[in-house]
Order: sequence, then structure tokens, then C-alpha cells
Amino acid sequence: MSADKFYVTTPIYYVNDKPHIGHAYTTILADVLARYHRLKSVPTYFLTGTDEHGQKVQAAAEKAGMTPQQQADGTVVRFKELWERLEITNNDFIRTTEDRHKLVVQKILQDLYDRGEIYRAEYDGWYCVGCERYFTEKDLVEGNCPEPGCGRQVDRISESNYFFRMSNYQDWLIEYIQDNPTFIQPDFRRNETLGFLRKGLNDLCISRPKSRMSWGIDLPFDDDYVTYVWFDALVNYISAVGYLADDEMFAKWWPTSCHLIGKDILTTHTVYWPTMLKAMGVPMPESVFAHGWWLVGRDKMSKTTGNVVNPMEMVDRYGVDPFRYFLMAEMSLGQDASFTEEAFVRRYNADLANDLGNILSRVVKLIHANCGGKVPQPGEFGPDEKLLSETALAAAGKAMEQVESMRIDLGLASLAGVVREANRYLERREPWKVAKQGSPEELATILYCCAETLRIVSGMVYPVMPGKMAELRACLGLQEEEPAFGDLLEWGKLTPGSAVGKLRPLFPRIKQEASAQEKPTKAKAKQKTTEGVAQIEFTDFERVELRTATILEAERIEGADKLLKLQIDLGCEKRQIVAGIAKFYDPEILVGKNIVVVANLKPAKIRGVESNGMLLAASAGKALKLVSVDGDEVAPGARVG
Repeated sequence: MSADKFYVTTPIYYVNDKPHIGHAYTTILADVLARYHRLKSVPTYFLTGTDEHGQKVQAAAEKAGMTPQQQADGTVVRFKELWERLEITNNDFIRTTEDRHKLVVQKILQDLYDRGEIYRAEYDGWYCVGCERYFTEKDLVEGNCPEPGCGRQVDRISESNYFFRMSNYQDWLIEYIQDNPTFIQPDFRRNETLGFLRKGLNDLCISRPKSRMSWGIDLPFDDDYVTYVWFDALVNYISAVGYLADDEMFAKWWPTSCHLIGKDILTTHTVYWPTMLKAMGVPMPESVFAHGWWLVGRDKMSKTTGNVVNPMEMVDRYGVDPFRYFLMAEMSLGQDASFTEEAFVRRYNADLANDLGNILSRVVKLIHANCGGKVPQPGEFGPDEKLLSETALAAAGKAMEQVESMRIDLGLASLAGVVREANRYLERREPWKVAKQGSPEELATILYCCAETLRIVSGMVYPVMPGKMAELRACLGLQEEEPAFGDLLEWGKLTPGSAVGKLRPLFPRIKQEASAQEKPTKAKAKQKTTEGVAQIEFTDFERVELRTATILEAERIEGADKLLKLQIDLGCEKRQIVAGIAKFYDPEILVGKNIVVVANLKPAKIRGVESNGMLLAASAGKALKLVSVDGDEVAPGARVG
């Protein structure tokens, strides 16, 4: 991405229904990226908006007994209200029914028509109302719409329409994607697009006859037709930043740094859009990033099944920042992720209440009780202090790298690891005992190191949880609400003598009651085993956090024939685990192996050696093999399951 500016967009959302968690996720992700770049003093522009034309909007309006414009005007309010509630900092909100957009679309259409890029022809083929797209016979999957997540029945249509000569750009687009590997991300999405292109690219129908569908932008060269909704909608990315209207603004912000999209609209953004831009003579976007879907448990969200998550309800129940945090921490970008309220509560209690909120409470109370309510002046650092400071700075640097590489979940995991390390540091140093022993300099050092760690963590997490992290920073006596990112890679920026604030619970623990899914029933109680294996609920499995890890060091434990002590890289942190595999693996051959570990297992001491996790292995008879991950594509710390 360009270092001198950052222009990020979300898809523009249909106004045929109220927003759901998928809309919230993409918009929060864009907001986190925008906030991050602003804090790095990079000029930033963040665009979102609504797609207000097309058959789905017209159908929703007819069902509600109103005009399409009334449907759009009523529904757009829900999106704006939600973005305000989620503390979204978009610079612009574009509606495709605005004149500033419609005029640009018509200018583009007229220019392409005049240059022979658009022509009229008869069409006979298949049409999906839900996707508002035409398909050939070979495109269909078992006679239905081939788009991921659709699969609806298609209708046979024969009519005269206007077509964009998209097929002329097939070879050019294949070559462009191959020559620009960061254009489509993640990599496997790029391969999907290349696979689609190599099947052969047809011309794109860019009109709809008003006799069948009248809600859209009129074709400037034939007022019996309106523009195909995608040819209209995609133009928002340039009409909002001054294309054909404000040359200075357009030159400042285009090309976009990142189009954020869901994987279901990959083809429109990586085939339609670049070919349209090429025909128009406009530079390509720097990147198109397609994220996965949010599932409910194991099922795709669907209005039909009634499992759509309303983000407003989650915010009302648990607050804005925890909701933002969960969405960013839970999904590995590019992959699908599962949303359940139980999973939300578990992560909230573990990461925020038990770890982050707990250490803040302990440190601030001790400072008030023993240091006059002011950040103490630290003394000389010992090995524990050096380890904590190095861990905090390394995690901050790694988190910055992870944001740049679109792995926000791993960046947050790295910071969560620092908080856990700080809690372990407190347990080892026992400042409450040091205070009673009358060692003020040692106590001051311990408390300063913890407070300074919290300063770094709060600054890095600020783009995700701006409200709560501003509270945390005020509690540490920091005057500025927003952090200076340059200071987060340096230790010792917290000023001794600063008054710490009054403490109130930052993340009160949530008492989780068993949901209907989790409550045992007599029927379930009778289902003891399947072929000798005890059955568990999916929610039981969700409690186990499986992560990939790389073995850094391995050594035998003296006096224990079966045990090895391993140092592992979990992406977010380094850990030590003890494993009973010494009879099957020599230590030297384990270094560098990519394994799978249970990351949320409570620490335990085995033969006097601390073990912080457990690796997975498969055994059969006298043989044992580690569960491992092939290749280098999966980084340490990736979620398994």
C-alpha cells in the first residue's frame, strides 16, 4: 500500500433490509484500519455508503407498499444510526441515489457507448433475481445460480439489452493479476479469480429494460433502459472522491489503497470493476481484500432460518468496544468465523475482564495505596523487568506488522499475550508482599513496569476499542486521549509523578448462563457414546482454543525419561510447554516443526517445570506422531478448528 496516503472503502450496502453483523464487521474493520493510519499521521480517507438501486430494492419497496426511494430513505437511516453507535469514523457516506453519483455514472456510460465499448444485442439466457446477474447455461450449478451462498433458482429471459465488451479485457486482466500479486488478497482468492477468467469471459449486460425493472439510473443514450445495479454501484468508489467532478480531490485519493469486500462479491470487484476501469482509462485499485463470512455456530446466517445477528442488540447488551474487539480478534481475515453469544462472553471474560481489566485494577489500587496515587519512579531493572519490557515492545512491533499484513486477529493475540505475561510477572514479583516488606524502590519498579506495559498495550489496541482504551489511558494519568504511535515502540514514556485516575471497572465480568443449546436434556443425557466415543456439544468444542505453533527449542528434563521441555512461538508470544514425547522424538529434530497446541489450557507444573499449554499428538499402539501443519503459509498463532 502507498505510504503517503490511505484510502479505504467498504462495499456499499443494499437498502432492502436492516444491517446485520456482516455489515458491521466490514465497516468496523475499515474503521480500525483508518484509525490506525491516522494515528501514524498518514492522510486517510474512509468511504462507506448504500447501494439503493436494483431489483431487490424495488421488490422490498413493493412488499412494503411504498416507492423505492421511500424504501431507501427509510432504510439508510438504520445504517447511519448503527455506524454512529459503533463509533465509525468514515469521512464520507455515499448514496447511489445522490445526483453527484448518478451524473458520474451517466457520463461514464455515454463515453463508453460513444467509443464502442457498449453495444446493443439480443440476450437469451438465465437470470438470478437475488444476485441481479445473468448466467450462461455452463455457468449454472445443478441448474441454479452458481454464486457462493446463493444457489437460488434462475429464470429464463429473452430480451434486448446493452452490453459492455468485457471479454476484450480477459487476457489483459489475467496478466495484470499475475504481475501484481497483492492486487487480490488473500492469495487463494486471487487463484479463484484466475480460475474464473480462464474459463472464458463473456461480455457484461449493463442494462435492464424499464418494462421489467424501472428502479435505476437511466441510460443516457436510451431512456427505455436503466443501468445494471453493479455497473452503477461500483462507480461509487470513484464518484465519491471527485472523478469527473473534482480533479484535485481525485488525484489526491485515487487509487484506493484497499477495497474491503465479502467473499461473495469477489467476481464483481476483481473482474467487472478492473475491466470497467481499464476501459475508462482509470488506474487500478492497489488491493481488493475479500474476507470470509460470519457463521452462527456452523451455519451461514440466513433470514430464512432466523439466525441473523443484530449488532445493535449486541452493543446494547455488552457495549460497543467489547463487540468491536470480539469481531476483530475472532476472525482470521480471509477465513469464515463462527459467532455465538457464548463464544463472545468467553473471549470477553478471558481477554478483557480476567486479563486486561484485572491487571489494571490491581496496579492502580496498589499505586493509590502505596505511591500517593502517582506513577512511581522506577529503580534498577532485573531480569523479570527486562523480559517484560522486551516482550511488550516486541509485541507492539509485531502488532503493527500484523495490521499492515491484514492479520489484525494475530496482532490482538500478540497484545493479549503481553497482558498475560504482565499478569504472570505480577504473580512472580508479588508487589503486595513487597509493599509489606518495606522495599519502596522495588515496589515502584514493579508497578511502573506494569503501568508502562498497559500504556503500550492500550495505545496499540486504541483503534479497535477507542472508548475503553481512552478510559484506560486516563486512568494511567496520560493527558492525551489518542496515543502517538511512535511512542509505542519505546519504553519509558510514562511520566513518573503523573496522577493516576479514579478506578472503576473497565470490563466487569459477565456471568454466563447456559443457553438453550448448552442446557442438558434427558434425551442428550441418554446419548452417552457413539462407537465407544463420548459425545460433546459443539459449544463444548468451542471452549478449546487450538492454535498453530512453531517449536523454537527442545530439551530433555533431567530425571524424567518421557518428558521434553519445549519453547514454542505462538505468534502472539513465546511459551514453554512440557510434553511426554521423549521416547518418540529426539529434541534436535523437533526444532522448526509446526505443531498444534491447546492454547487456553491452565498452566501446570510437571515434575517441577511449568507447562503453559499442551501439544496434540496421535497414537496407535506403540507409535506416536505429532499433529502438525504442512507448509509455511499458516503463521504461528493461527486458529485451528
